[in-house]
Amino acid sequence: MTVMTRSFAQPEIVYPDSDGEPMADNTLQYQWITKIKGNLEIVFKDDPQVFVAGDLLWYPVEGKPKIRSAPDTMVVFGRPKGDRGSYMQWLENNLPPQVAFEILSPGNRTARMTEKAAFYQRYGVEEYYIYDPDDGEVSGFLRDDDVFVPIPEMHGWVSPRLNCRFEINDGQLQMFRPDGSLFLTEVEMAEQFEAERDRANAERDRANAERDRADRLADRLRQLGVSDVDA
Repeated sequence: MTVMTRSFAQPEIVYPDSDGEPMADNTLQYQWITKIKGNLEIVFKDDPQVFVAGDLLWYPVEGKPKIRSAPDTMVVFGRPKGDRGSYMQWLENNLPPQVAFEILSPGNRTARMTEKAAFYQRYGVEEYYIYDPDDGEVSGFLRDDDVFVPIPEMHGWVSPRLNCRFEINDGQLQMFRPDGSLFLTEVEMAEQFEAERDRANAERDRANAERDRADRLADRLRQLGVSDVDA
């Protein structure tokens, strides 16, 4: 007697590119997310093996699409730049983000941040920073073996991975790139560019005016019959 067996195809596991939640709850939170993400992209623009992303879903475990998080900004050392719909760790040499940032809003306070801290600690983040732009409070955590240890003083702290400096001035966070330049918003960068362009134009105009003055003086000397003047 022939025994018939029936095989069933396993359903495809879907890893959504969106969790349906907004990137930010308000303009201030959004400004900080984009400022940190944008400036870190500038810091590592010449390193093809540093991937920086904002609000990108990270799936650390293959086959477990419900295990996921979307850091406001994350940095992965050892992975190439490029577009991704999500960060599926098993496709990325199993490298987790080494650095994660979260920017607080009225909708994601203590309970939510505690949940995220536990997630990042469990799945391999080395440095975790939380900033509340409403009150200027910034906290940092550094991995020690398998647990996060609070950074006791954030003012003057230099990230081991990013080599960027944190300062608290007038109750607000300031971050500095490894070359000492301040993290700026896109508008501040545009204003800085325009100011530098205006200075360059003014210097060019000054140099042109000086050259014109020298040419007029030379013409006047020739008119007076003075073609060569001994030094």
